Amino acid sequence: MNDPEATLPAISPLHESTANHETEWALGITWDDYLEREVREHRELWQGVWRRARSPKEQLDRLARVGGSWRLLVLSEDWCGDASNLVPVLARFAADAPQLDLRILKRDEHPEVMDLYLTNGSRSIPLSIILDDRGNAVGRWGPRPEGLQDFVLRERQVAGRPMTEIYKDIRRWYAIDRGHSTIRELVDRIERAAG
Repeated sequence: MNDPEATLPAISPLHESTANHETEWALGITWDDYLEREVREHRELWQGVWRRARSPKEQLDRLARVGGSWRLLVLSEDWCGDASNLVPVLARFAADAPQLDLRILKRDEHPEVMDLYLTNGSRSIPLSIILDDRGNAVGRWGPRPEGLQDFVLRERQVAGRPMTEIYKDIRRWYAIDRGHSTIRELVDRIERAAG
């Protein structure tokens, strides 16, 4: 099986694009509006993850030490299982971190943005584009935490398991990790972007 995901890392710390996303930021949906108006599939899951999400103090402190003002422009869709487990965690972290703001774009309505940030040639979500305070892309995170992405690739290639089976393990991984890997990796990328 020739899987393009196997040939490249799942997550790039920085994207080659130096695009400015000020226009897309203005079009972005706030978390509250996204949850209230846009999430139709798996609504209870989205709400439950949001209610249980907690921002690790260590990561909040790290981000505070970085300083500056940062934005996350998150590409998502409500039908995506990874998005339902990760976007609420990112939204909670942004709500708890004074120097971080978050907006969401629906991937299928913004293919021109998604195509700037493909993961191994695919439109994988969720994807967080890290913007500086002027709307310039300075990094990215997504679509999954590195450890989980490595597990998924290994299971698909070595074990040949279908995604329907692997997804049970993915859900278990998310429940155990509780978003900590996601937030740690996001702060790593913001630190790199800050230089």
